[in-house]
Amino acid sequence: MELLVLALVVLFIIVATVKFKMHPIFSLTIAAVASGFLLGLSPTDIMKTIGEGFGKTLSGIGLVIAFGTVIGIYLEKTGSTQVLANSILKIIGLKRSPLAINLAGYVISIPVFCDSGFIILSSLNKAISRRTGIPVMVFAISLATGLYAAHVFVPPTPGPLAAAALLEADLGLVLLLGLAVSIPVSLTGYFWARIIGKSLKEEKNSDDVSEKEEFQTSIKPIQAFMPLLAPILLIAMKSIVNYPTHPLGEGAVFHLLDFLGNPIMALLVGVFLALSLGRKVPAKEKEGWVPEAFKQAGAIVLITGAGGAFGAILRTMDIASLINLESSSGIGGLLIAFVIAAVLKTAQGSSTVAIITTSAIIAPLLESFGLVSAMDKSLAVLAVGAGAMTVSHINDSYFWVVSQFSNITVKTALRGHTLGTLFQGVVGILMVLLLYFLQ
Repeated sequence: MELLVLALVVLFIIVATVKFKMHPIFSLTIAAVASGFLLGLSPTDIMKTIGEGFGKTLSGIGLVIAFGTVIGIYLEKTGSTQVLANSILKIIGLKRSPLAINLAGYVISIPVFCDSGFIILSSLNKAISRRTGIPVMVFAISLATGLYAAHVFVPPTPGPLAAAALLEADLGLVLLLGLAVSIPVSLTGYFWARIIGKSLKEEKNSDDVSEKEEFQTSIKPIQAFMPLLAPILLIAMKSIVNYPTHPLGEGAVFHLLDFLGNPIMALLVGVFLALSLGRKVPAKEKEGWVPEAFKQAGAIVLITGAGGAFGAILRTMDIASLINLESSSGIGGLLIAFVIAAVLKTAQGSSTVAIITTSAIIAPLLESFGLVSAMDKSLAVLAVGAGAMTVSHINDSYFWVVSQFSNITVKTALRGHTLGTLFQGVVGILMVLLLYFLQ
């Protein structure tokens, strides 16, 4: 009966989101309430469990998501994303410009949403294609897959933040391991772009936008990088100083880095660095930037909280014993997490919803899988992330951004972008399994 309940509520989330276009906040909340009644919980217990699950999930990451979104908006609005892209292009060189575009997308998608990143840099694709003679589709697929790689693996992107909260994983470790997994995943997209890009054709000539004037800004590369690098370094240092051997001791340095490395403080430092990027922008022009960021963050925060409420209800059932997981291995658990996320992603389109729903489902199962250490939980987060990028197709808004701004047909986008995300997801889970073996 409990297994049937689980199957029905997951099916409801997919159908409600895909067919009836219901917002995930509502579908996850309804699923949580329905699960509670079907499992025999009293109305009082249902409401208490939902409230506790919602609050516990958001207590650690609500502000982190909001601050991360502010950083992304300021990087986008001040033209810093193009500064980042041009800096990477100069370092790697024009001859290897598709690789530079791939890595630029990778870096930019940590604080900036994939859709926005692709829209901002798509004109750069066309300009570099003209200068190098390399087909524009090589750049388009390189950029699309680079943006996609960090989106599901590297905090402070909302998906991995939410998964870390739901699975109670160490955020610093998720960040470090996420970088290790996502870089090969990004390069997979680059290699796929070099293979397939030359055989893909634009639907129509896009000369009218290819020479779009670049954003004029006096921001230096180091200024553009700092709002992104500072939080990442601080969060990573917190994990290092808290390592059992305490490599930096337990004195003043330990307490300072432990405090500043808390994700809330680390992202707040990033916010102040991001705010400095707009110091030369007229106050009237930038007065709507922070409200716009909070508007974006609000929906993600609420979806994450609803996922936490759903997960809290699921924790009331003993799923592990129901499906006989006593002998399951860590590898099996990571693969199950990957498959569930991939099914949800493919069915309903949103990587963030797939990550949150899958994390809620597998959270009660981690102990049965033998995934109990900090390393194991972090790898579980990344296995979910790998599944949540497999695959991006016609029910994913990002698919349409890539196809429309690259001036290609749906068939061409399926060949280039969708197949690329399939290969990326497979490489992602293989990297997670490799790290599990090596620990």
